[in-house]
Amino acid sequence: MKKVMAMLLATVLCVATFTACGSEETGSKGTGTAPESTVSESTQAGSEAEGDAASVETITAGVLTVGTNAAFPPFEYIGDDGEPAGFDIALIKAIGEKMGMEVKVQDMEFGSLVAAIGNKIDVAIAGMTITEERKESVDFSDSYYEAVQYVIVLPDSDIATAADLENKSIGVQLGTTGEIIAEDITGANVQSYDKAVDAVSDLINGRVQAVIIDKNPAEVFASKFEGKVVALDGAQFAFEPEQYAIALPKGSPLAEKVNAALAELKADGTFDALVQEYIVAE
Repeated sequence: MKKVMAMLLATVLCVATFTACGSEETGSKGTGTAPESTVSESTQAGSEAEGDAASVETITAGVLTVGTNAAFPPFEYIGDDGEPAGFDIALIKAIGEKMGMEVKVQDMEFGSLVAAIGNKIDVAIAGMTITEERKESVDFSDSYYEAVQYVIVLPDSDIATAADLENKSIGVQLGTTGEIIAEDITGANVQSYDKAVDAVSDLINGRVQAVIIDKNPAEVFASKFEGKVVALDGAQFAFEPEQYAIALPKGSPLAEKVNAALAELKADGTFDALVQEYIVAE
């Protein structure tokens, strides 16, 4: 009997012990009295930033996966390290930093970008013009750059006006505004390329008679192939200015956060510094 009583007493003590341990553990998780915090203000601020980033629904939590087409200098190109670089890449990285998110850039064909948004990538930045057709599939951030189309021709070309482009063979980059414009030119034989540089190469080799592309890349190619091609101002062809913006999924809360970050970068001088570094310097 004594042995039985002893065993019962031991059991009661054991249960009491486990119950006490369980209460203490629960308390440490927030139901009991919390210990005095030793977290610094900077750590708290960092945690809040991470929390804000985590609240944005992206393909990978805390990561902004960005699509681009790194064949459109000076906005995007492959840098010396083999990774995408240029104005757009620097801009989206600065936006990501403002949002407290890591930015990962994927290089892909320009024509694939819109379809990839919300599927393989979170956003796209690639010198992309806001158009009504694209707005059917994606939302756009506030415009960050105004551009105009230029025409690249050979130095001895007789092309100087919009009428001169009629019935000509015209090279364009697939999915760009240049392609849209060329397809509306009477009698034009439009040749589309995945990379703008391939269109310029075919111009030099006599396979096309002109290339329609944005002003800044046109000026870069004219400098790169100096003496072989010239870039003509789009104003003499009556081309209308267009607006570049970041493309996002329809209805995504990312738009508000991207626009807020973009506004901050313009206000604090970062945006102007990037323009000076990547576009004016070119």
